[in-house]
Amino acid sequence: MPTESDSGEELRRVLDALGTEYEHPEPGAYLVSLPGTHKLATHTWLIAGEHSLHVEAFFCRQPDENHAVFYRFLLERNGRMFGVHFALDPVGDVYLTGRLPVSAITEDEIDRLLGSVLTYADESFNQALKLGFGSAIKREWAWRTSRGESLANLAPFAGFVRGDASE
Repeated sequence: MPTESDSGEELRRVLDALGTEYEHPEPGAYLVSLPGTHKLATHTWLIAGEHSLHVEAFFCRQPDENHAVFYRFLLERNGRMFGVHFALDPVGDVYLTGRLPVSAITEDEIDRLLGSVLTYADESFNQALKLGFGSAIKREWAWRTSRGESLANLAPFAGFVRGDASE
């Protein structure tokens, strides 16, 4: 029967074989930063236990507004996702979480799992921000415009701020 240290060492071997950069703050726990396009980085914990592999990635803080629409957007995605799902912590912040058997600690499965986390975080991020933080985005846009500040990191929301129907 595999032990926690066995599965943790196997996870380290797999991450090394994949060429993944990670931090290793404690036995069996690995923090991987996944670079994205819309969500610039998704910090993902992989924690190998005796019987299971836990994965957890912060997605965004609890929404400021439109809670029902925001959560419905995430829940509708859960049914089509592999390995992880959207979940809330006790204060309402949103994470991607999952639990897999230790037999999933293989190069193919960890690659698929990390790819899934990155895809779900990156593809859902801008729409989730529009739904849950739309008023704040519009306020920030107006404030930056009034001061001549850069709008570079708000550029994906230009159509949303202008009220384009396609957004």
